[in-house]
Amino acid sequence: MAKYRCTICGYIYDDDKEQIKFEDLPDSWTCPLCGVPKSLFEKIEDNVIEEKKEDRFSNAVKISKDNPSIERIESKCINCGVCTSTCEKLEGIKRKNEKQIICVNCGQCVQRCPTGALIPKRENGKLEKAKEEGKICIAYTSPAVRVAIGEEFGMEYGTFAQGKLVSALKELGFDYVFDVTFGADLTIMEEASELIKRVKENRNLPMFTSCCPAWVKYAEIYYPELLENISTCKSPIGMQGAMVKNYFAEKNNLDKNRLYTVAITPCTAKKYEISREEIEGTDLVLTTTQIAEILKDKKIDFKSLEDSKFDKMLGEGTGAGMIFGNTGGVMEAALRTAYYMLTKKELTKNNIEFNVARGMQNVKEATVNIDGLLLNIAIVHKMADAKPILEDAKLGKSKYHYIEIMNCEGGCVGGGGQPKTLDEKQIEVKEKRIAALYGKDKIQKIRCSYQNPEIIRAYNEYLGSPLKGKAQNLLHTTYKDKSEILKQ
Repeated sequence: MAKYRCTICGYIYDDDKEQIKFEDLPDSWTCPLCGVPKSLFEKIEDNVIEEKKEDRFSNAVKISKDNPSIERIESKCINCGVCTSTCEKLEGIKRKNEKQIICVNCGQCVQRCPTGALIPKRENGKLEKAKEEGKICIAYTSPAVRVAIGEEFGMEYGTFAQGKLVSALKELGFDYVFDVTFGADLTIMEEASELIKRVKENRNLPMFTSCCPAWVKYAEIYYPELLENISTCKSPIGMQGAMVKNYFAEKNNLDKNRLYTVAITPCTAKKYEISREEIEGTDLVLTTTQIAEILKDKKIDFKSLEDSKFDKMLGEGTGAGMIFGNTGGVMEAALRTAYYMLTKKELTKNNIEFNVARGMQNVKEATVNIDGLLLNIAIVHKMADAKPILEDAKLGKSKYHYIEIMNCEGGCVGGGGQPKTLDEKQIEVKEKRIAALYGKDKIQKIRCSYQNPEIIRAYNEYLGSPLKGKAQNLLHTTYKDKSEILKQ
């Protein structure tokens, strides 16, 4: 396979990595880095000798070619070492040796790279290829995407652009567009049931959330002793993909092999998650910035689009599912449903919001009284701050029953695939995105996962009961001890 280099900025197009050969690209194609036409690229012969990467990037995080989440545009890297300090200070991941940091795929290095040399892994051509093959293309979008994508088109921070996003995806040719908050509601049905079961049996406590694939990978490598403490629930995208390829396909008499499913997420680690053999159902992950790039390339005027609604069956979820996009959201959503499961009482507008789970403190803790059952909870966002809690749990000294961990500061709203902002505005921007999600939750008619009519229908028609039968087989997963990598 050949390689072609942009004579202006140095960007390398590698036929071996892309889905379409350079020679087959349309004449209208432009360099994704600097925008010059195809004609300004030159072919690079195989015997061209480049400088050794070890010398050029001595201060930078090593990014392997098979990293499913992140890649480096080498011509833009200035070897500043910001990526390395991000891993060490935000993630708490030290160098395994002089030159290597173990990647948990979170993409926070992408967010902080000052030159744009680190980007979410490009998978150019996969969606177009699926269309050409006559696949039924299905998109589903995460809550954090809809409060950030507008920033790519000049809209205010935190603008809630759900309707425009659905329209944009339809403009791109998706046959169906679903809402991942359905998957979030499904996650809560299973996870709240699992939490109650563990607490009653006093088994494998504290229970950790499992929605964040970067955190799960971190635990598999650094804390394999705690794998039995992690909820067995798949993430919302993991559940959504399984339901699309099975429940939706069966109900609509569709051949699941003809379905091509694309998750639109704020998260680079989701690209890694769908590569796990335990997680099936999603064929491609595109980040917020990547879907924005596609829209711009197609000359789709996002701001002028009319609002559209999600398709039915796996359509819009509840307010509880919506707040999954921010730190504390999974905890609060689970508490709302756990309250009902334990008491059979409906929460009212006066007590439905668990404010103890809210806020931008990196570690929050509280005791929640559910009809006499005292649940000790903790919420962490930013992996480096989780270590004291993890060490206590490892030693059997944890005081908590339920712990939410999100790798990225602010939760998914701060994911590696989100639009970048200046360091000094990071907190402000994340708070505005979070406020938009809480604002949507507040005006939703249905704010608890167990009340979602489509969730009720899915259990009645297909899944049965939480933690049993099809629900157990389709919606739950397993983890593996990967600590051996530390010895290599």
